[in-house]
Amino acid sequence: MPILDSAYNPPWLFKNGHLNTIISNQMRNIEGLNYNRQRFETPDGDFFDVDFSIKGSDTLVLVLHGLEGNSERPYAKGMVRGANNQGWDACVLNQRGCSGEANKLLNSYHSGWTTDLRFLIDHFVKENHYKTIFLVGISIGGNMVLKYLGEEGVAVSSKIKAAVAVSSPVDLYSSVEELAKPSTWVYMRRFLKTLKAKSRVKLAEHPESGIDLNSLMLSKSFKDFDHQFTAPVNGFDSGMDYWTKNSSRPFIPNITIPTLLLTSLDDPFLGPKCYPFEEAHLSTVFHLMATKYGGHVGFSNHWNIHKPTWAEENGFGFLGQMFN
Repeated sequence: MPILDSAYNPPWLFKNGHLNTIISNQMRNIEGLNYNRQRFETPDGDFFDVDFSIKGSDTLVLVLHGLEGNSERPYAKGMVRGANNQGWDACVLNQRGCSGEANKLLNSYHSGWTTDLRFLIDHFVKENHYKTIFLVGISIGGNMVLKYLGEEGVAVSSKIKAAVAVSSPVDLYSSVEELAKPSTWVYMRRFLKTLKAKSRVKLAEHPESGIDLNSLMLSKSFKDFDHQFTAPVNGFDSGMDYWTKNSSRPFIPNITIPTLLLTSLDDPFLGPKCYPFEEAHLSTVFHLMATKYGGHVGFSNHWNIHKPTWAEENGFGFLGQMFN
């Protein structure tokens, strides 16, 4: 049922999905935020860092960034600003190895990694400072949020009232295939540059892994990289095993709290199976808003790209309705 109408009609420049993606993510600047960092030691002997922007509220917006992102990415800071403008506290979970310091273990995080999200939420629930927690996930951060909510199902904490996911690859293999196309080489090259650099250091520290560094450095796509590195270091049999088990789409029917997925049909990162229309039709709590334009985590709504994006405005509009 909850497939929502979209009125997103951006300035003409942003009707190009690639330009909307690149300009919004590379040229946008969000000022005026002051983060306080807290490190969380994990049960497996590792750590992750969380950056907080505190307004003194009993409501918290927990933001998860995209692949190789962090709390300084414009889309993350835009969501934090949106939360603070509501008078709410906000924090960004920097995935392991993404906060400016390498994590300790060979593995760090992956597109369906919900272990640290679960650990952090359990911490907030036990701490009992926040009465209301909203989850916001961007790109693969949204895949993590949706997968987590589906994993928890009816057991999800009563403090978590609603969630928003933006531009999320809910079918990882469909996204991997899309990003392997020649038209998306600029994105693939950018991702692989940082992933290869990190993996080179990791393999030097962990020669017992048995992974062939030279072969890994020849990776041209996620099909290569995930099969040779991401899958084995995280305990999966193959790239396909990893993508299948970590896609959030099969978990969506188990979600029990109000959840909104904002996505665009011209997203250069998303393949056809990344649009869960059927699940939205059948659900009473999972809402889908798929726009004609928007790019990947773009959704610029003004010529002044530093203003809140359409996704930020509608995401917080949805959370505001749940709050009230």
